[in-house]
Parts: sequence; C-alpha cells; structure tokens
Amino acid sequence: MRHILSFAAVLSLAIPASAATPTYDSAAPIAYMVDLSSGAVLYSRGADKRIPPASMAKMMTVLVTFDLIDGGKVSKSKKIRVREDTWREWNNRGSSMFLGVNEDVTVRQLLHGVVTLSGNDASVVLAEGLAGSEQAFVGLMNQKARAIGMKNSHFGNANGWPDEGVTYVTARDLATLAKATFDEHPALYNEFYGQHEFTWQGIKQPNRNPLIGKVQGSDGLKTGHTDEAGYGFTGSAEQNGRRLVEVVAGLDTYNNRIKESVSFMEWGFGAWTTKPLFSKGAEVAEAKVQQGGSRSVSLVAPRNLAVTLPANQGGDYKLAVQYQGPIAAPVAKGAKVAELVVTTADGSTQRMPLVAGEKVGEAGIFARIRNGFLALFA
Repeated sequence: MRHILSFAAVLSLAIPASAATPTYDSAAPIAYMVDLSSGAVLYSRGADKRIPPASMAKMMTVLVTFDLIDGGKVSKSKKIRVREDTWREWNNRGSSMFLGVNEDVTVRQLLHGVVTLSGNDASVVLAEGLAGSEQAFVGLMNQKARAIGMKNSHFGNANGWPDEGVTYVTARDLATLAKATFDEHPALYNEFYGQHEFTWQGIKQPNRNPLIGKVQGSDGLKTGHTDEAGYGFTGSAEQNGRRLVEVVAGLDTYNNRIKESVSFMEWGFGAWTTKPLFSKGAEVAEAKVQQGGSRSVSLVAPRNLAVTLPANQGGDYKLAVQYQGPIAAPVAKGAKVAELVVTTADGSTQRMPLVAGEKVGEAGIFARIRNGFLALFA
C-alpha cells in the first residue's frame, strides 16, 4: 500500500499555470534540461529518442574509471602502456591525446586526456589497461548503465566512435549519467572536470566545453561530434548551490553548438528559480514500520531540498510524502525509504528522496505480540 502524507498548498493561486511556465525554443532537435536541486525537468524535446552519442559516450568511460578508483581497485598513479596495435588504430584519429607508442601513462593522465581533450586514443588505452581489453571494459560500462537507470542506452566501445548503431543513448539517459557522476564521485568530478586545458607531448589543447568561460559555474561535462551524430553536448553548471544539466544533440555546426549550449543554460538559470523546502537532516515526516523495535521511523532530507518555480512569477505547489508501507524492519539509518513529491501549478511533479533518520531493528517476540495487540485495537 502506498502511504501519502499531504501538506497544505502554499503561495497564491492567482497566476494561471500556463502563464507561470517559461517557454523556450531550442535550436537543437534534441534538447533536455533538468534541475538537480529539485529533479524538475525544465525542458524536454526528443528526450527519449535513441541517438548516437559520439564522444559523449566517454562520460561513461570516466564514470566506470571513477568507480574503480573510489572502490580501491585501481590507483590514479597506476601506469598503463600504450600498445602498438592500439596506437596504430587511434593515433591522431579524431580527437587525440597524441599518445606515443609503448609510452607508459598514468590513469590520472589518461583521465585528463579523456575528460579535457576527448582523446579517442586515451579512452581505449584506459579501457584496455583497466579491464584487459576494450570489450571487457565495455561490459562494465553497460553494467553501470543498468545500475544507474539508463533505461534506453547501450555501449559498444569506449570512445563513442560510430559502430553501425551498436552504441546508442538518449538525452534523458545522458542526464542520468551526468547526475550519477556528481552524486557518486564529487571529489573526482571536481578534480578532473572543468579544466580549461591540458598539455601532453608538448601539445597544449583547450577544453572543448562551450560553457567554460561563458557561463558562471560551468564545469562539465562532454561534447561530441561525428558526421552521423552532428554536434552534441552534455553540460552542467552550478550557481548558488543550484546545479543544472543540459543535453543538446543533432546541431549542424560547431558554432551553433556553442551558441545553443550557452543560450539554453542561461535560460535555465534566468527563467527559473528555486525555493528552499527542507535543509539537510531536517525531519519531513514519519513512516510506519512493520515488525520493528519502533512502530515508526523519521523521514529526513538527505540534502537540501528545494522546489523549482518560474522566476519572478511565484506559483503554487503541493507537498506529499510517498512510501511503500508499512516499511518492513530492519531499516538502516540513511536508507532511502520514501520520496517527497512536489506537484506544481502546471501539474508536473518534482520527486526528491527521503531517508530513514534512525536505525530500526527487528522486533523481538514480546515486541511483536505488543505491536500486534496495538494494531488490533488501533
């Protein structure tokens, strides 16, 4: 049974929903934007259409590598030798780090080569060095995609090179991939993303990120381009604690990608704002617990929670807490057990996690009898 604890609607109902929803006409055939502070989708065009990612696939190569580093399975100082066959296939083929044959390169250096330089060579060398072969690493990429909820994507190689449709993604899935990178590896994200340039073999190359230096707080993530895919970009910026992720794809020129990426992100920050709801650690509600040492558990905010609303226009909204319950004991402190659901004036919802505020163990035999007795006469 789904329990819903509703809170009173707040703010004025004077502004019609249609007037309160900012509009935008993206120049990209595929465009998607989400506000991670609330989970609100601010814009969606073709978000679930399968598309070739080009070099945006390298975001998953980086995420899998971050998993291995933070999981203690590999060190950033680990050296990987550039195999001659790999060098011959990828030397100066598309975006390149300009690795040398039989050169020993650290994981840290290769990550910079992938993230900042979009090196096709760096991506494959990294994959081979960490998993034994590129295809073994691709297996890890697809496993990770399933784990984080990329429901309509598949990877066939480590760098997004065209492979007759084996590799495909959606804009929504790319935003999911970006979010997982921030959430799961914040320190590594800050270390490797957002660098303006990187030099290897005496060759200095700039970051292709079209937002850096143009939009305040921009720091990621990845551009992509092939003749098949057109020009695409998955980008992110954070301002005043509010992080937006945008995905654009299918643009026709390099300059149009820059123009649309900047314009889209500026619209996201300018046309929308956030209103704080609950601070990190605040108790939002409580949920019933079945056969636990306690009959209830507090539901708390795991991070600062906010609702996204049209800027300078106000807007009404309703709050509700949803969970599948009663929640079966045992319950671990910090486990996600519920969601805060915000319904805005236009009928759309913003869903945010709520976690258990304390540990609840299983009830002993006498507590079970007591709980059954109380439930009987409740």
